[in-house]
Amino acid sequence: MSQKNLIVAFGGMSPEHEVSVLTALQAVAALEESHYTLIPLYITKSGNWLTGKSLLKLESFKDLKKVASESIPCTFSHNDLGQPVLLELRQGWFSKEVAHPIHALLTAFHGSDGENGSFQGICELYHIPYTGSGVLASALGMDKLRAKEFCKNHDLPVVDGIGFHESEWVDSRDSLIAKAESIRYPLIVKPVHLGSSIGVEMVEHREDLIRSVETAFRYDARLLIEKAVKPLTEVNCSVLGSSDKNRASVCERPIGKEELLSFTDKYMRDEAGSKGMASADRVIPADIDDDLTRAIQETSRTIFSLLGCSGLARLDFLVNSNTGDYYFNEINTIPGSFSFYLWKESGIEYPQLLEELIKLALDRHSQKNGRIQSYETNLLSEKAVKGIKGLKTSK
Repeated sequence: MSQKNLIVAFGGMSPEHEVSVLTALQAVAALEESHYTLIPLYITKSGNWLTGKSLLKLESFKDLKKVASESIPCTFSHNDLGQPVLLELRQGWFSKEVAHPIHALLTAFHGSDGENGSFQGICELYHIPYTGSGVLASALGMDKLRAKEFCKNHDLPVVDGIGFHESEWVDSRDSLIAKAESIRYPLIVKPVHLGSSIGVEMVEHREDLIRSVETAFRYDARLLIEKAVKPLTEVNCSVLGSSDKNRASVCERPIGKEELLSFTDKYMRDEAGSKGMASADRVIPADIDDDLTRAIQETSRTIFSLLGCSGLARLDFLVNSNTGDYYFNEINTIPGSFSFYLWKESGIEYPQLLEELIKLALDRHSQKNGRIQSYETNLLSEKAVKGIKGLKTSK
């Protein structure tokens, strides 16, 4: 099979930057024996686009400033054949720009501009096949408040909560506190647009609520305050496929030192810093009864389809350990480590999982481009006869 260029895009202007690097390089290691030529697209914390072979090695990222200075600036473009390319922007009189035709792009961003649909929109503009969900589903998935409102409107279980903007907190703090306290403590405070449990805290009193809100606003301009589920069991499930045809993985029960799983629990325990989510403590399959497992799997597929997701996502649920009631918590349209550990237990090895993600991206791209992309008309030639002035009276 001939070599094809696979762009691995990661990094980004996000608090989850380092986690994205881990996810991307795990995927690179899994694809080492594949027929793809792997080309990195690393976006720095300041938003610069870089490429270069050294970016495919984890040790290169020990010094982020150094790796940025030693890499090659790049951008998307099109070659003379109209193909999308990753263009190396080399400097110097005798340097020649190098263009890499793009077969497909593996999105490995977490949070902010890489996962919220904005980068996906760039790929759409350049007609680049990319893995994961499209613009709308990515944006909905990143917005915890909108995703929960959407699910609630479709009679899917979510916990009670309120969402608000920083300006509302400044103008109407006492009113928002009263609304939050009407839900009753304990409460969970979380940023609307972040993942990896960054900025998330459980609070029991008003003083802690105010402090936690002020802290969370350091990460996001919109927050969500929700009723805490106690006693809590967290259960996650991954879905793979398209919005009209997909399947669910086995479920997992993550284990944290505290009842609420933290960033440290997910990435910093033992050797998790080198392995991403794959080494976080977890029980797979989740030690919950079969009826609850099936209910969460089916709900996961329903939400995946309703949001119009594609590729792969992980859906997180909160379960009341006493009653067995479960609630949709959030969807991760680009989950850490691509949730390969869930699919391995479901019978799909990591390289095979990535191949399926790429195939789904190519299929979606092909279906989209199979539609009519333009409408043949002589409108401009007719308008040109009248000139610009003539257009003022034409509507």
